[in-house]
Amino acid sequence: MRKYSVRPNPDVPFRLLHADEQLLVAEKPADVVTQPGKKHEHDSLLNGLFAQYGDALQNLGQAREWGLLHRLDKDTSGLVIVALRNRAYDHLLDQFKKRLIKKTYWAIVHGCPSPAQAVLQMPIAEVTGARKRAVISREGKPAITAYRVLQRSRGVCLVEARPKTGRLHQIRVHMAEIGCPVLGEDTYSGGIALPKVPRLCLHAASLSFIHPETTRRLTVLSPWPQDLAATLKRFGFDPPAL
Repeated sequence: MRKYSVRPNPDVPFRLLHADEQLLVAEKPADVVTQPGKKHEHDSLLNGLFAQYGDALQNLGQAREWGLLHRLDKDTSGLVIVALRNRAYDHLLDQFKKRLIKKTYWAIVHGCPSPAQAVLQMPIAEVTGARKRAVISREGKPAITAYRVLQRSRGVCLVEARPKTGRLHQIRVHMAEIGCPVLGEDTYSGGIALPKVPRLCLHAASLSFIHPETTRRLTVLSPWPQDLAATLKRFGFDPPAL
């Protein structure tokens, strides 16, 4: 049996919404980290993917992050692209750098942003410490998030966010900075008393990119997650559509 750099774990929950010889698009549930790390050496999404695609991911090696092109926070659900071939990884990474990858997130936030549709451009810097976090800082890297309000109800809003960049906790930090932290937030709430919800109400719902082999744009969609269905109903929101 071949020895892998990442320990395979077939018990990690996830769902593949697209798979071919070049790449995967996986739907990660909340409470699963994207890659192995402290306290999560064997239960990450990548551990789960190695159980099915270990040979291909091992061939990409550490230099290509074992195929991972981006990450989702542990508490965020939704879509993650993973390359299976070196050329596919390089092609997709170039799209990320050129901001050709289109990402759509849904969030339930405190209050309602004003205006109802805008583009936030606030640089973000990572802060080192016991817990990884991010802050708005002029010394940070450029961070751009377009948003629009989809529905309003009883002091909260359902928001669509389209990040143009991929900074740490970008949507969470930007929404909190304008006074509308994501429900379930425990890092960036700024002392605001938020309604109790099962978990962070943030979901990566859509990924659109140029397929490295066919060169056609591929769009993968993930519906509103079932573990937040009752929360959506509680506030009287209809399931959002893409």
